Amino acid sequence: MRPISGLLSTIAPPPRSPSFPRYVLYSTLFRAVYASQHGLFSLYAPLSPLHPALTLALASREHVRAPSPLWRRARNVPAQGFYDPTANGGTLLTIAPNTGGLGEPLNVILSANSDADVLVDQEDAGGLRNYFLSVGFAAECLGQHAGDPQTANLGDGNVNETSELRWDYGDPELGTCQETIKGGNHFRYWVQDGSQADSGAYFMATSYELPIQMGHDIVVNGYNLGRDWLVGNATAQTSLIPTGNVTNGTTYSGQTSFGGYTYKTDALYLSGIASNSSAGVNHDQSVGTANSPAVDGLVAVLTVSITSRPVQSSGALHLLPAPSWPLAAVVLATLALSLSA
Repeated sequence: MRPISGLLSTIAPPPRSPSFPRYVLYSTLFRAVYASQHGLFSLYAPLSPLHPALTLALASREHVRAPSPLWRRARNVPAQGFYDPTANGGTLLTIAPNTGGLGEPLNVILSANSDADVLVDQEDAGGLRNYFLSVGFAAECLGQHAGDPQTANLGDGNVNETSELRWDYGDPELGTCQETIKGGNHFRYWVQDGSQADSGAYFMATSYELPIQMGHDIVVNGYNLGRDWLVGNATAQTSLIPTGNVTNGTTYSGQTSFGGYTYKTDALYLSGIASNSSAGVNHDQSVGTANSPAVDGLVAVLTVSITSRPVQSSGALHLLPAPSWPLAAVVLATLALSLSA
């Protein structure tokens, strides 16, 4: 069992069963979500016939860079598992577009001391994406991303985010579409692989956002809570991490599984590299309070090891579960309306 991000209850992951093509359903769902992002909040709004978009689900799958495992051997990884960006002109704040230079905290780091397979950005062979699936985060709804990318300086100049993942609500195929509409935990991430700071660690900007009807604003204390809920899921905690009690040196450990792989995550909270402040922070008016800044200055460092592997595996992609049928029923209703329009 794993805790649903931000809730006091826990749920068991759905049964893992083979997936099957649902091109029409997927295409319709994306168009419905896209409409909701542009002010049409009802999923039942009539849509025009789809035709060429029937293969959108396969064509839109994200293509991310998968570093060669050989790169890992050539790196001189610091003992802490990453280079401190602030030591070479970087910062633990991203730069969000169209905000006048404001950013979001890079509050989770996946250490380069993790197993080499985990550091490869892919779903196959127990890679980074399979690990994130075990924690409850999947690719954006049908692989579609709206808005300009954020940038970050990890000690090598500003670079665009590698990708953005969202809480999947227990459904790795369609759950991130729910997160897009309902809100929830999500994060952007960057790999530290520049010529001046080439550790191979992943830096993550994690936060808990409000529903799309509320503009995806961040909830009160949402940066710190998003970080701690991710850590709680990664270490299989049975209750919420008490954010107010977390300090420098706090640790958590636990195991998660997906696609036949089991991962052990050791989390260590560190202070001293991020600011305890609201200065320069995006959404600071909704996140911070009169008594506390938007960011508490703590960064969670995750070191991940693979403790068991499947005897034979063709990759996580073929092990995704069947979709959330209540959501699928809504999508099918949308499809019926679109075909009759």
